[in-house]
Amino acid sequence: MAKRATTFELALPPKDSAAPAYRWLYASLRTAILEGRLHPASLLPATRDLARQYRLARGTIVNAVEQLKSEGYVQARMGSGTYVSNTLPDELLQVRSSAKPPLPQEKTKPRRISAYAKRVQLFPAFSPRPSRAFRPNLPALDLFPTTLWAQVAARRLRKVSTSFLLGCDALGYLPLRQAVADYLSSSRGVNGTPDQVAIVSGAQEALDLVARLFVNPGDRVCMENPGYIGATIVFESLGAKISYVPLDQEGMKLRESTLRNARLVYVTPGHQFPLGITMSLPRRLQLLESARKSGTLILEDDYDSEFRYSGRPVPALQGLDRCGQVLFMGSFSKVLFPSLRLGYLVLPSDLLDRFSATLSSTRRHAPLMEQAILSDFITAGHFGRHLRRMREIYAERLSVLLHSAKQNLAGLLEISGVEAGLQTVGWLKRGINGESAAAAAAKRNVEVIPLSVYQQGNAAAKGLQLGFAAVDTKEIRRGVQDLAIALEVARKTPQRRFHPTSP
Repeated sequence: MAKRATTFELALPPKDSAAPAYRWLYASLRTAILEGRLHPASLLPATRDLARQYRLARGTIVNAVEQLKSEGYVQARMGSGTYVSNTLPDELLQVRSSAKPPLPQEKTKPRRISAYAKRVQLFPAFSPRPSRAFRPNLPALDLFPTTLWAQVAARRLRKVSTSFLLGCDALGYLPLRQAVADYLSSSRGVNGTPDQVAIVSGAQEALDLVARLFVNPGDRVCMENPGYIGATIVFESLGAKISYVPLDQEGMKLRESTLRNARLVYVTPGHQFPLGITMSLPRRLQLLESARKSGTLILEDDYDSEFRYSGRPVPALQGLDRCGQVLFMGSFSKVLFPSLRLGYLVLPSDLLDRFSATLSSTRRHAPLMEQAILSDFITAGHFGRHLRRMREIYAERLSVLLHSAKQNLAGLLEISGVEAGLQTVGWLKRGINGESAAAAAAKRNVEVIPLSVYQQGNAAAKGLQLGFAAVDTKEIRRGVQDLAIALEVARKTPQRRFHPTSP
């Protein structure tokens, strides 16, 4: 068993004035060991520290520890300290079994919670299981340059100053905001100065932050259908009335009344989630004009547009905006790794004070050390090189998926051409039900998500979401072969409901 260093002060019960000091200390330490507050192999505080904490003679401390040592509760290690024994004496088992039962809790009135607490739903975290075909929404984590990241982090830690330890502006670490602004300007056509960039803890915080500032209970919010579940959870938790807007091959289908009386519209124009559609330029201009007329704010989620494999890059919606209607958000979790909880919002200038005040009164600022490491990673050129390398690898994996599907899934699943992103969509044939297909695939260790999970209303899209970025070409070929078998089974299986476990 690995040893546990206990360098914290021990909280022992008050001393009984009638008992000798060493007996009180002996009994208190022994009880702490029996009750599990001092774990096996944990390091006891030094006798000098105990003597100072409880204002006892050091000899008193030594006598108590020696008694524990003679009875087998603790053991000394030369030059290391005194540790709780891994194997406790036999009589301890009897003492532990005779412990008093917990006191019954008194009945209390039901807790009173807010309307928000009643509405909010759990948004599951990524499961720690190994990636397999065709797990979506994940990059190739096994190919991330962890050694290089550690080297950048070590250099940054060696340069830490007293002023750095104080923190940073609520909108984030200025060098990172500069790096993000430069990157977005050159690669996504985003207009904005570093002052307009806010560093947040990822897409979910960006969604929550924007919704809290602009949406009151009962306000109308528009979003794509099918669309991102994480956005639905945020809007519903705030009591918004969500209007789901259908899609066609050019993106969100807009009518004259679509944005009427809407406070916010959430869109993923670069690579629509989950269908992968790139919103056309005419449709983007139509959305901007409609938002201008109705006074609706647009929240543009650019979640994985860094990885484009075909077609000409379309400038961000924000880059076409001339009226300050668009808030642009993105995250580094898809391009680097999910546990790096850093993302960004590019804000119109007139909203900076509101966002800064809100961030300062909630989490103050995103973790500064991670911001500084990421800033160094970007400015040293590592980020750009990593993106180029991953784009080539993901393009190869997509090509293998399309080729294998053409050979094995013809007549069962037609995979649409995808221009960007980490996943694509397969359209089911022969009347195969998406939920049944996903359940049959799971039995063959293949992970797909039916599009009906993201769909609102009765007209569920009959297809599957398939990720290709997180798994190698060998696993993709295996997954296609097993998926073909699963789809044949699903074709003969009655419709069943699919229950996703986590992203």
